[in-house]
Amino acid sequence: MTGRAASLARSLSTYRDLRGRRLPELLVDDRRGPGRMLYLPPASREPFGGIRVMYQHVAALRTMGVPAAIVTRAGQQPPDWFGSDVPTLASDRLRIGPADALVLPEWNGPALDRLPAGIRCLVFNQGPYYTFTRVPEDPSRPARPYDVPGVVGLLTVSHDGVDLLRHTFPQLPVFHTRPPIDPAVFRPAQSPPGRRIGYLARGRRAEDRDFVLRILRQREELRGWELLPISGTQAEVAAAMRSCAVFLAFGYREGFGLPVAEAMASGCYVVGYAAMGARELFRLAPSTVVDECDVRAYAIAVRAVLDRFEDDPAAVRADGLQAAESVASTYSLDRLQADLQTVVDWLGLSVTVADRADG
Repeated sequence: MTGRAASLARSLSTYRDLRGRRLPELLVDDRRGPGRMLYLPPASREPFGGIRVMYQHVAALRTMGVPAAIVTRAGQQPPDWFGSDVPTLASDRLRIGPADALVLPEWNGPALDRLPAGIRCLVFNQGPYYTFTRVPEDPSRPARPYDVPGVVGLLTVSHDGVDLLRHTFPQLPVFHTRPPIDPAVFRPAQSPPGRRIGYLARGRRAEDRDFVLRILRQREELRGWELLPISGTQAEVAAAMRSCAVFLAFGYREGFGLPVAEAMASGCYVVGYAAMGARELFRLAPSTVVDECDVRAYAIAVRAVLDRFEDDPAAVRADGLQAAESVASTYSLDRLQADLQTVVDWLGLSVTVADRADG
């Protein structure tokens, strides 16, 4: 590809990316009424954990008696890779009132300048290390992208994210809302898994992953072990994780580290990168954290766990079960509801009947 062709390709990619980050047309209604929390996820059917977390918020809020719904763009269908029965409202038929709170992902950061006046907005920043992606720097407005009328606060999903966002945007309140890991879906197997190592089939650190696995193969240290690339629906991912004794984490600049939490909840012993947001998970339970990019140390750490498994598989299993118990108690629906109650109280929303979300 020539330099000019490559430049055109990059420009086209940037254009498509920015177009995908635009807000749909949002209509404002100045009539007073019970306030709602309205979540507008990215328009994607790809299996991104952050989308599922937004649906979990809506389900939790409705259980609490807070009117809440998912807002969809015209023609958008709900994701099909996880189950949810929360209500959805089409953006082109929705009227947003002054008591409502519209919850937008950090994905829409470049488009927040076009947020209509009269809308009270919370940014649900699940990827704080991508806050400034596609947001042009403007020396006259150093607090972009959140210094627009209507943005009143930020939500995030980890202690690391809270620290980063409070440091970066001291003028805004930042609320910690921990993601719930469903123990009915992500749970340990009834019997100990065998010699199987799982890892995500997709991810940002595929080059590191392949390097580590090639080191292990080169040294013939994977003999007797099966490697399992994991992908698919939520149920398929959970079943695959349950079948693994060890899970390899190759996260990069994570807001939380959902795959790490889900693997731990499934009873896996986790080895890998904490990638910032997952540090709290590696501290929570028996696991092995590796310095990022240190593929040699990573390969050594994997081999150490496999050796330990050969010597005492019950001990590795016990560590996995302890991790599952710790994740289940720390990242539960009750904990999320307590976090959300703080947000609801701060917004001044009334707890009414959950069915009052439409309109």
